[in-house]
Amino acid sequence: MKKGLYVTATPIGNLRDISERAKEALKAAEYIACEDTRVTRKLFSLLGIGQDKTFIAYEDHSEEERAQKIIDLINREETAVVLVSDAGSPLISDPGYKLVRKCREQKVPVYVLPGCCAVISALQLSGLPTNRFMFAGFIPNREKARADLFAELAGVNTTLVFYETAPRLTKTLAAAAEFFRGRELAVAREMTKMFEECVNGGAKELIAHFTQNPPKGEIVLMVAPPAAENKENIDLNGVLKELMKTMPLKSAVNEAVKTYGLNKNEVYRRAVEIKNEG
Repeated sequence: MKKGLYVTATPIGNLRDISERAKEALKAAEYIACEDTRVTRKLFSLLGIGQDKTFIAYEDHSEEERAQKIIDLINREETAVVLVSDAGSPLISDPGYKLVRKCREQKVPVYVLPGCCAVISALQLSGLPTNRFMFAGFIPNREKARADLFAELAGVNTTLVFYETAPRLTKTLAAAAEFFRGRELAVAREMTKMFEECVNGGAKELIAHFTQNPPKGEIVLMVAPPAAENKENIDLNGVLKELMKTMPLKSAVNEAVKTYGLNKNEVYRRAVEIKNEG
């Protein structure tokens, strides 16, 4: 196995989804960098791969420090290190980009062994537009941070993709109902597993569904792009003037963004112009 870092995808649920290249790399490498050594050791056991290797914990809080140590190890021993996440493709809302960046800066070879990724699998299953999409990672837990994120992205003309946890899903859908009004949403869960499902509908429909059927497992939440015709027919100046009669400028901007899925910076600029004109 050639010297370098091997960014290697692992299954997200179904063990049979691992690639032959990934299995070969996991078997051949002496060093495995992973989020949780216990999770990765269990994967090795399920795949029937020997564990006579060195497992290096590589987590968010230690990423900067461990990255250089891994690079030094690769160079000192002229060896290969395989980087895996707990499930799926490393670096996608998981640690790793700092390590890859440092490797490239220091001329350490980097190889990618592609495979499962929940973002891509969920999009393929959802039926939402995939010609353009934006992955925005995990949704913040705190209400204000979640609202700020949704307000920032509501006007982006693309399919939005988020990760969420099952216990927080209905709260998140309630927030989505405010910021993504009239837009189709899709919730995919348990990807590649026995109880895989993808439910599409409006936010209120999905809240009703998941209130009656509490979800389990990892969640991918997707939001369809805003309808182009809705944006084109909006009299934004008129909307803002009406809103600003009863609320402060910032509140009027937020309300217009939530209602019509517009770009927040553009709406704010227009609101300031209207205020200055008045």
